[in-house]
Amino acid sequence: MPEHDLDAVVVGSGPNGLAAAVALARAGASVLVVEGEEEIGGGTRSAELTLPGFRHDVCSAVHPMGILSPFFRQLPLDAHGLEWLCPPVSVAHPMSDGDAVLLTRSLERTVAGLGRDGAAYQRLVGPFLENPHALLADLMAPLRIPDRPVAMLRFGLRATFSANRLAKLCFRDARARALFAGCAGHSLLPLTYPLTAALGMIFTLTGHVENWPVAKGGSHAITKALASYLESLGGRIETGRRIEKLRELPEARVVLFDTSPEQLANIAGDGLPAGYRRRLGRYRYGPGVFKLDWALDGPIPWRDPACLEASTVHVGATLEEICASERDMYRGRHNERPFLILCQQSAFDPSRAPEGKHTGYAYCHVPHGSELDMSDAIEAQVERFAPGFRDRILARHTMNTAAFERYNPNYKGGAITGGVADAFQLWTRPVARLDPYTTPNPKLFICSAATPPGGGVHGQCGYWAAQSALKQLGASA
Repeated sequence: MPEHDLDAVVVGSGPNGLAAAVALARAGASVLVVEGEEEIGGGTRSAELTLPGFRHDVCSAVHPMGILSPFFRQLPLDAHGLEWLCPPVSVAHPMSDGDAVLLTRSLERTVAGLGRDGAAYQRLVGPFLENPHALLADLMAPLRIPDRPVAMLRFGLRATFSANRLAKLCFRDARARALFAGCAGHSLLPLTYPLTAALGMIFTLTGHVENWPVAKGGSHAITKALASYLESLGGRIETGRRIEKLRELPEARVVLFDTSPEQLANIAGDGLPAGYRRRLGRYRYGPGVFKLDWALDGPIPWRDPACLEASTVHVGATLEEICASERDMYRGRHNERPFLILCQQSAFDPSRAPEGKHTGYAYCHVPHGSELDMSDAIEAQVERFAPGFRDRILARHTMNTAAFERYNPNYKGGAITGGVADAFQLWTRPVARLDPYTTPNPKLFICSAATPPGGGVHGQCGYWAAQSALKQLGASA
């Protein structure tokens, strides 16, 4: 198909860009995806970062929102090579003075591990498990009248709290408070901020719908499946074509940008009003991350072996310790005991490492643009709960905030979630508009994680942006 006959061009081939392209192609639009790198994937690429035969996820690793994505669940991605591998446990949270707390698909098993807080935990999450997919569909949509307003109101009455406040209101003991804080810690916000309870609620709920999976062969399998399905619909993908100016794009009726707000402004130039570009320039990207990948001579020797059942281990002990770590990184400081999100993909996917060997992956939150090497602090945290861990390390690979931004320009200052999702920017990303995916130029749209519902490998930003673009295609037909 000649490029000038295109209905849509999508700039960027991350999960949101490909989701937007798939949604457009399913509606009958002709679509071209343009990717600056030689390989598609954005935050879902996989590579041998340490030693030959050890396959690591460069960015995203474990995918609770991927397997539960309302849009991905509509797609035949399994027929295009995607296989989810679900562990027995979603999250293990090791405690300093006892067994780890476990978040499992079984509500009963999770409750049993929380002692006298078990009943309170069941009251908190149980009502939302009656129709969790419907609730997630509302939660992963832009601001609008929800399809199930009563459930959303009930959720909102809890979600507006800070994670610290809700944990203390609901639970009396350290174990339940720590489990909730670890889930809320994915927000990259101080846990004393309003709405951080929302992330704690969402992540605990997902753990009771599906155990948090890894993608067989590496996270790149997700975008490879999306690309394969897109091509089966007639869509095309061109890699190694970096776009710096709007004029470099082929003629199309609409263009969708799976980019940061800064990149959108720079590429569009005078194609967008100066005032709108200034508003994009005020977008807040927030803290970054420092990440370590390890090639290991065996599984991580957790003090509590139950941690080996989990795809994700939240390392941070108590609510108070996690709050201190997240408060420090948001204030521009580096905590000596950082909260860690640690993933152990090879425990459930033998293709990730040679026989008998393993991979490990962990990151902590750091100030925006931080250049400090957090390797020693991260490994000391793991060693604290897994004595002898350092003896298992065969090789390591580090990525600081600058490395993340080089890897993917969307990760401004190392911000891997697409931007701050606090009360001031959660519903107004990238700027305040009735339709956040549109711009003042009716041909240009943004579909990245800088739009609702924000970060994560779920494709919902791309799906909703495609719905806005389809309205424009219909209006211009």
